[in-house]
Amino acid sequence: MTKTKNELIRIIPLGGVGEIGKAMYVVEIDEELFIVDAGLMFPEGEMLGIDIVIPDMSYIEENKERVKGIFLTHGHEDAIGSIAYLLQKVQAPVYGSKLTLALAKEHLKEMPAPAPVKFFEVTNKSRMNFKRTHVTFFHTTHSIPDSLGIVFHTSEGAIVHTGEFKFDQSAKGKYRPDLSRMANLGEDGVFILMSDSNEAERPGYTTSESVIEEQLSSTFYAAEGRLLVALYASNFIRIQQVFDKAAETGKKVAVVGKSLESYFEVGMRLGYLQVDEEMVIPIKEIGKYEDKDIVIIVTGNKGEPLDALEKIVRNHHREIKMKSSDTVLITFTPSPGMEISMFQMMNEISKAGANVLTSTKKVHVSGHGSQEDLKMMINLMRPKYFIPIQGEYKMLIAHSKLAQQVGLAKSQIFIADKGDIVEYKNNKMRMSGRVQAGNVLIDGIGVGDVGNIVLRDRKLLSQDGIFTVVITLSRKQKRIAAGPEIVSRGFVYVRESEELLEESKKLVRGIVEKYVNKDTFEWTNIKQEIRDTLSSYLFQQTKRRPMIIPIIMEY
Repeated sequence: MTKTKNELIRIIPLGGVGEIGKAMYVVEIDEELFIVDAGLMFPEGEMLGIDIVIPDMSYIEENKERVKGIFLTHGHEDAIGSIAYLLQKVQAPVYGSKLTLALAKEHLKEMPAPAPVKFFEVTNKSRMNFKRTHVTFFHTTHSIPDSLGIVFHTSEGAIVHTGEFKFDQSAKGKYRPDLSRMANLGEDGVFILMSDSNEAERPGYTTSESVIEEQLSSTFYAAEGRLLVALYASNFIRIQQVFDKAAETGKKVAVVGKSLESYFEVGMRLGYLQVDEEMVIPIKEIGKYEDKDIVIIVTGNKGEPLDALEKIVRNHHREIKMKSSDTVLITFTPSPGMEISMFQMMNEISKAGANVLTSTKKVHVSGHGSQEDLKMMINLMRPKYFIPIQGEYKMLIAHSKLAQQVGLAKSQIFIADKGDIVEYKNNKMRMSGRVQAGNVLIDGIGVGDVGNIVLRDRKLLSQDGIFTVVITLSRKQKRIAAGPEIVSRGFVYVRESEELLEESKKLVRGIVEKYVNKDTFEWTNIKQEIRDTLSSYLFQQTKRRPMIIPIIMEY
């Protein structure tokens, strides 16, 4: 606890609740504002053409003068993927472990911050002092090393953000958790516990990574052709396991994907990956070796592996073509909304004759704690108040029920949605309103310029196509100079729909002639009547509603 009496404490999730990924939490202690994580989310199925999704940072931008620090729990995209966008809006120091900061700096290479950024490397022994609080850290076990829990010390007790974690008794080195530190925090008094909920619906303990090593070993020995291993770029523990088994079986490894190559280089340079460099070969050299001696690790350019696999199986990848002798290891679970695409892709792999192994065959082990792990964390911390975070809403509900099973009352548990304010003031904890929160969609270099209306149009185009009408008018002569011409894409096959198109032209011609004979007329009126008339006619004839775009030119 701190000697300074804290009058106002607020917890505001801006992302990471009611969804998987996009973690961002605001912790306010009196006038000081702290940010925990700046993550991204991969697009759901309805987000056509979107590259990534980041949190709405409007509240942070409005209060940027109060921001004292950005704290990163670990190096996965869901925790650091939007750091470059955040640093465009706020100038604040960034705190994290050695590996986490190195990976965050990789994001800033593509989008540098407008002002120099101060990075502070922290460990489980670090203490960062601020005016109204001090911050300490503890190590957790996750699928990436150097993962941290963040602790804000207040006069009411500690505010603990667990980060993403599990308890793995076989964890070693930089994956080992600080169990004694967690227990000591509980002894000293935890005021608020914010805990990872990703696997709150899964009974028991999360399977140990040692089980994966056994599964990988049998697969590596059994494979008769190439091994294609699909994973998230920042899943360091899986990358290390693949290289360990490749060394054991005498195979060469090619690393494919921009983000994967970048993260692999960082891991090697800082010593977080133990790999014999002679094992690593460029993808262009795989033809020099027998297929049985090759392992290819793949992920997409944004770190999400589904995109890379789809390109390979559809023969759109520049360097890799699927072979019937290949074995494909899918060591990830798809983002929410992408499950259908995942199963379609698996079907395509099977059609190509390749062998596909997924999580149903225990190739995947979660990096998140299951129900017994989560109960253990609550029992270690013994919090006064509990806020489940990091998961879809049903996961937050499941986690709250686990908290009640170990002795917390409903009045001690607060389930917050994005933008909700959980506030402690005058010795009372309550929900006290909302701030602006939601999704910001990133498409290419566009940040937030694609909204629901654009997504609706994209969906419409993907379903019923486009119907463009081009006509040229002579205003002086009050007549149609050329057209109407019709261009259809994704709506009907033109050669088999000549009657439909001719009737559409007659309707358009009738509308235009009606207007040009008037003394004055507005383009917008003509265009709107063309849209309405054609929409009604085309739906009557086809039961489809294409996007109708009238183009009127004048000379």
